[in-house]
Amino acid sequence: MIRVLDANTIDKIAAGEVIERPSSVVKELVENSIDSGATAITVEIKEGGISFIRITDNGIGIPKDEVPTAFLRHATSKLITAEDLLSISSLGFRGEALSSISAVSQVEMITKTPDSITGTHYQIHGGKEIENSQIGCPTGTTIIVRNLFYNTPARKKYMKSASTETSYIYDLVCKLSMSHTNISFKLIINATEKIFTSGNGKLKDIIYHIYGKDITNNLIELNIKNDYLNIHGFIAKPCISRGNRTFEDYFVNSRYIKSKIVTKAIEDAYRTFVMVHKFPFTVLNFDIKPELIDVNIHPSKMELKFVNEQEIYDFTYNSVREALLFKELIPCVSPQKSKAAANPIKRDIGKNPEPFETNRRNNQIVREESNYNIKNDEAIKPTINNTIASETKPDIQNKPDIQIKPDIQNKPDIQNKPDIHNSVITEKYIQESLFSDQFLSEKARIKHKLIGQLFDTYWLIEYEDKLFIMDQHAAHEKVKFEELMTNYKTKKPVSQYLMPPAVITLSAAEADYLKYNIDMFLDIGYEVEAFGDNEYKLNAVPANLFGIDGRDLFLDFIGELAGISQKTAIDVFISKLSTMACKAAIKGNTSISYEEADALLDSLMSLENPYTCPHGRPTIISMTKAEIEKKFKRIV
Repeated sequence: MIRVLDANTIDKIAAGEVIERPSSVVKELVENSIDSGATAITVEIKEGGISFIRITDNGIGIPKDEVPTAFLRHATSKLITAEDLLSISSLGFRGEALSSISAVSQVEMITKTPDSITGTHYQIHGGKEIENSQIGCPTGTTIIVRNLFYNTPARKKYMKSASTETSYIYDLVCKLSMSHTNISFKLIINATEKIFTSGNGKLKDIIYHIYGKDITNNLIELNIKNDYLNIHGFIAKPCISRGNRTFEDYFVNSRYIKSKIVTKAIEDAYRTFVMVHKFPFTVLNFDIKPELIDVNIHPSKMELKFVNEQEIYDFTYNSVREALLFKELIPCVSPQKSKAAANPIKRDIGKNPEPFETNRRNNQIVREESNYNIKNDEAIKPTINNTIASETKPDIQNKPDIQIKPDIQNKPDIQNKPDIHNSVITEKYIQESLFSDQFLSEKARIKHKLIGQLFDTYWLIEYEDKLFIMDQHAAHEKVKFEELMTNYKTKKPVSQYLMPPAVITLSAAEADYLKYNIDMFLDIGYEVEAFGDNEYKLNAVPANLFGIDGRDLFLDFIGELAGISQKTAIDVFISKLSTMACKAAIKGNTSISYEEADALLDSLMSLENPYTCPHGRPTIISMTKAEIEKKFKRIV
């Protein structure tokens, strides 16, 4: 039998769509305070907000004759017609929030408008009016919510512990303060002040207050706009990353939201800057025309839909990527006092020490202004064992040498990077890159002092008042990855032909996969053709595999990908290229010459992002002279 539900039940169902927990109450009420023009908002909670929530603001208040109406369903001061839904600029719907909250709690409101002599004291419990009287009070609104879900015990029992609910509210107030820097926020938890912002409009001050010195010192400011969108705020250098998305905060028109488009754009921009399964720190505000977004796809308004999603993705990706590309991102490490240092092991000084090697060009090589003469057409490059490969298409199976010097033709061109839709910003980045004295710049390069190799893996370079340490494997891996990516993007692969060609046998799944993805393999330098039944002839492989068996690498490559899907997404394919680059790169625990290490530094300089390998590990770290001298007690 079909029945029409009574008003009380309907109100409780509606409340359940908006009010999930105490933080939902705080969100709705604080957003109403912001919409009322408040410049100071205080949030006070007890027991995680389950027993007590008080929101106080200095906004415009509610006229006394409109207070009861504000607690009715679908009552709002922010909409008049359905067309207004298309251009909402406010954060919430005051009446809808109050109706939902009052249906499942005991609510008390004290409010006064600037032109009123007295204010209004209004109480409503479980949707029923208890009191409506006049009271003396300052301009603004105070709302007290007690005993949340007292009349819906089934909902109340699903609440988390008080400490967990408190953490949700703390996180919410942090986000609100970062998205509304001109409002002073105060959070009081169990009578203890936990957050207090000045409302001075400076986002960096709030980030410092919430996250501390380390993160604040590693921020990169972003302020870029086009005809319909302005992105402003801060992103952090890749050294500040976490194992989850907790630190990825972004706001659309000052509203904290979640968007797959924005998240993907940010994380794609950070790709290869941070390690796999690590996520960046961002606090970004997106100012966009209200008619280009829909904020009503979810009752909590935590999600929204963009009218022009691809344009939003492109502009966000380009903005973040450009900001990262032209910054010095070499992490500076501070040597920490280890347990071994605290409890030093006694060394046997009776044995004769090993003699120092003194035949390494006086223990350092000073980079001179005249460089190498590179003939790209003949692929003449310095190699391990100092051999030179002058042939255009060498036999890979007879070429174990590791070529490090980059091909000038493959050097990324700043002008060919994705359009950032802002020529002034792009020109500024180019100037910073070409004329700065960053470690990996032309200006700094002639002053590099290559000291030597450590543990057959790391190279020590002195520059001005810093010691730089380069991981030869990570650096070379990044060089090889960029070469493969350049081939893939430009569709101008450099191949090495196999003499004779290699005949390989593929499984049915591998053959099917190759059929659907052949273009991707061709774009990076493979040449393969059917050779009857399930056999294929591998005529060529990507150049510069440096002794890696091209046949085995191809089989590993296609074997891993064939198990994923018939048609591979580009990002999955690219992630596999990083594995190929890793296998092709010079390994750690391998002795290489000064000339080869010097050439590797040149190679890094040609890259778009030389600071991290494809997996996000640093290629170079640094230590300051002052830090080293502190350890030797030269300075205090």
